[in-house]
Amino acid sequence: MSANDPTTAHEEDHSGPIKTPKQLLLAVFFSFVVPVFAIIALVYYVSSDNKPAAGTGDAEKAVAQRIQKIGMVEIRDANRPLKAGSEVYAAQCAACHATGAAGAPKFGDVAAWAPRIKTGFEALWNSSLKGKNAMGPQGGGDFDDVEIGRAVVHLTNAAGAKFAEPQKAAAAADAGAAAAPVAPAAPVAAPAVATAPGVVAAAAPAAASKAGAGEALYKQACLACHASGVAGAPKFGDKAAWAPRIQTGLDMLTASVIKGKNAMPPKGGSSASDADIRAAVEYMVSAAK
Repeated sequence: MSANDPTTAHEEDHSGPIKTPKQLLLAVFFSFVVPVFAIIALVYYVSSDNKPAAGTGDAEKAVAQRIQKIGMVEIRDANRPLKAGSEVYAAQCAACHATGAAGAPKFGDVAAWAPRIKTGFEALWNSSLKGKNAMGPQGGGDFDDVEIGRAVVHLTNAAGAKFAEPQKAAAAADAGAAAAPVAPAAPVAAPAVATAPGVVAAAAPAAASKAGAGEALYKQACLACHASGVAGAPKFGDKAAWAPRIQTGLDMLTASVIKGKNAMPPKGGSSASDADIRAAVEYMVSAAK
C-alpha cells in the first residue's frame, strides 16, 4: 500500500495524539496532578496576600482584627454617684428645652411651666420617665429614674416651683435609719418598769425608718402608674378611689401587690422584699385617709 493511499491518510486524520499505553498513563497522571498543584498555588497566593509583610509592624494589628470581639457587655455600677439635675439637663434635656423645640416648654419660661407645675412633681416625673407627645421615655436618654427626677426638679424650680429632689431608695432608708435616735438601754435593776419606755422610744425610730422606706419604694416602683392613674391604678391621694380598697384591709392589699393584680405585675415589677412592699402600701394608704 503506497504512502499516498487515500485510505491510510483518512485513518491518520482521525487518530489522537495518544498512540501508546505509556502516553495514556502520563496523560491521566498529569490530568490529576496539574489541577491539584494549581489549587494549592491559588490557596497559597490568596492566604499570603492577607498577611502583613515581615517587619512592617502590622502583625499585631492584623491579629487584633482577627480576634476582635463581636459584642459588648456593659456593666454598670449600681452604687455609682447619681448625676445632679443640672448635669442630666445639660446632657439630655437642653436639646429641646433650651430652644422650645417640638413644643417643649423652654427652660425658665414661667408662663409655659406654670400649668405643668400645678399637676405636681410626681405627674411630671412620670411623664418624663414614660415620655409624652414628641418626647420619648427619659427624653431618649438612659439614666437612673432618680436622675431624671432631679432633672425635672432643676427644670421646674427654674420656673418658680419649689420641688425637693428625689432620693435613691437605699439612700432614703439609710437616711431614715441614721436620723433615728438610739433607744436608751433599760436599767437592769427594774426591768419591769424601765423596759416599757425603752420599747416605746425604739418604736418611733423604727416607724420613721419604715415610712421612709415605703415612700422611697413608692417613688422608685409605684409612682409610674399611681401618680397619674395609668391602667386603672388608683391615683396617689385619691380618697374616693382608695376607700373601697382600704376597707379590704392592709394584709389583703399587700398580698395583691406581692402577687400582682390586673395590669400590675407582681411587686409592681420590683425586686423589693415583702416588708418593703407592705411599707409602700402603708405609705399610699396613709396618703388616702
